[in-house]
Amino acid sequence: MLSAFFLDRVPTGIKGLDELLGGGFPDGRCILIVGSPGSGKTTFALQYLYHGAMLGETGLYVTLDEHPDHVKRNLQSYDWDIDGMEKKGKLLFIDASGLRRTGGESNRLSPYGGSATDVSDFTELLKTINKVVEGENVRRIALDPVTSLMLRYVEELKKRRATVAFFDALADSGCTSLITSELKTSLMDRRFQLEEFLSHGVVLLHTLFHEGNVVRAVQIEKMRGISHDTQIRPYQFGVTGIEVFPRDKVF
Repeated sequence: MLSAFFLDRVPTGIKGLDELLGGGFPDGRCILIVGSPGSGKTTFALQYLYHGAMLGETGLYVTLDEHPDHVKRNLQSYDWDIDGMEKKGKLLFIDASGLRRTGGESNRLSPYGGSATDVSDFTELLKTINKVVEGENVRRIALDPVTSLMLRYVEELKKRRATVAFFDALADSGCTSLITSELKTSLMDRRFQLEEFLSHGVVLLHTLFHEGNVVRAVQIEKMRGISHDTQIRPYQFGVTGIEVFPRDKVF
């Protein structure tokens, strides 16, 4: 196992991954999870929150793509009691999927099982997240995916400002946050995205093809402030979620 540094760690709940991180994610940081469709970004995010809930930490999931009910149905194959944790107040959900639409129309955003709140812009989302974090003592946040939010902005300058504001708000919350993002190109042709430079850490979920087989692999590309394994390691989906094999090589 990698040696631990002075930063406090937040265990991920993803079997094998904490060994690559020397104990978990750095406390209070914003971590970007980048992967192609079907790579397990949503599973990764919810598994992280669910593990925290099992430890007694309140987690907040912000969906910018699908309705929370759809997300929960897609994860029914895992042996997670998401509904039970939600009833206990340890898993909270915000439906911000309306914000992926462009234009200035008002959207509906539902905070953690309460009554719906009218939201007309990105600023309202940040205010709602901060309100929930402070009011419910949230320790973990997952936003899935930031790509949907960025589609709202046509002008590059506005997109950059919104991205910076969002990462700053998450960092100021004191929570350890995961933000998922779409990997738009192959591993060899990949270009760095703006959010990768703004985040404290980047975890890549690769879908590779080798001798006619699909190989899933994880790589900790960046994790500021701690020693970490940077090699590409295989992972798979099981009944408990994602499992990483920290001592195995992909090829």
